[in-house]
Amino acid sequence: MADDRTFVVVGGGLAGAKAAEQLRERGFEGRVVLLAGEDHLPYERPPLSKDYLKTGEGLDDAFVHDEGWYAGHDVDVRTGTRVASVDRGAHAVVLEGGERLQYDRLLLATGSTPRRLDLPGADLDGVLTLRTIEDSDRLRAELREGRRVVLVGGGWIGLEVASAAREAGAEVTVLEALDLPLVRVLGQRVARVFADLHRDHGVDLRTHVTVEELVGEDGHVTGVRLGDGTVLDADVVVVGVGAAPNVELAQDAGLEVDNGVLADAVGRTSDPDVFVVGDVANVEHPFLGRRVRVEHWANALNQPQVVVAAMLDQDGPEPELPFFFSDQYDLGLEYRGLGSPDDDVVVRGDLPGREFMAFWLRGGVVTAGMNVNVWDVGDAVEALIRSRAQVDPDRLADVAVPLENLT
Repeated sequence: MADDRTFVVVGGGLAGAKAAEQLRERGFEGRVVLLAGEDHLPYERPPLSKDYLKTGEGLDDAFVHDEGWYAGHDVDVRTGTRVASVDRGAHAVVLEGGERLQYDRLLLATGSTPRRLDLPGADLDGVLTLRTIEDSDRLRAELREGRRVVLVGGGWIGLEVASAAREAGAEVTVLEALDLPLVRVLGQRVARVFADLHRDHGVDLRTHVTVEELVGEDGHVTGVRLGDGTVLDADVVVVGVGAAPNVELAQDAGLEVDNGVLADAVGRTSDPDVFVVGDVANVEHPFLGRRVRVEHWANALNQPQVVVAAMLDQDGPEPELPFFFSDQYDLGLEYRGLGSPDDDVVVRGDLPGREFMAFWLRGGVVTAGMNVNVWDVGDAVEALIRSRAQVDPDRLADVAVPLENLT
């Protein structure tokens, strides 16, 4: 019999596109509607702070599928389409133009939005964030010889933009409220590697600073006033102080929300016919034993396999461990697991030479591993984490001991 069900996916990022793909791959023959708020087909975001930001090239490779794929798989993809509300009682989404779409099951893949500064001058021209293709285009136009670029926030996006700006010849200042960038993720010892990396490449990295005001002339930003009264000249200010999950639709619909939309391990929300995936999903993680909300690319890539299986009442794979990667200058890294800056840190390899692995341990058990300019070790790192084995720190630090021999 024909499947007359309709599954609606709200959100046109990687997670939404992969969900539509999974629905077809898992045999769903009903109607699939993918609602993308941007005017583009769904695309991956990492190039926006990496190669595309630097060169303006390679954007075609960022799109998850071309238009022909959606047509060929009978996916009704609607770009530039925003959802005004979700009527759970009627099983319908209401579009901004008033159209109502009935659904049998709904998937929210609404992503996140860069946080803005709540400061005087935050709305001046030249104060930028980075989330969309258009954001990357605007920023690239500013990254050139002699331009003064100030980055507020020393997180992953901020440091990747700093790297691109320096490679373009811009003068770069990074402002970080804590004593080191990334210290909340990596802890003191490893975070210092990234501070040194950027300073070695000419970045004016200022730590323990607060921003009081963005100053400007004729509506355009010209500087940043710090808490001590110092004013830094700026042609452009990039705000990288994190992202907020887009929970408004879910919250207005009465779903449970707390740092994202709350869901079980397979993405099922407090409404059994509404699921959630990607940046906005705060889900139970069976291996980690707690809730996690992960904003990285790999989560948007892999989590739809878990969630779509549940939407179809099928058995799906186990959730992946958190994973992310970054490229800055000549440094590339991969990070797996979920450590804490309070964990013990064991370094294996050449830390000063930036060719090493770092492991975070809690009670002698590896919680996360990061490889920096060391490759083809990902499977071994993941196996070590999943083993939950007690590890001898001295053997872990010894490059002569294969990782596979530690469990």
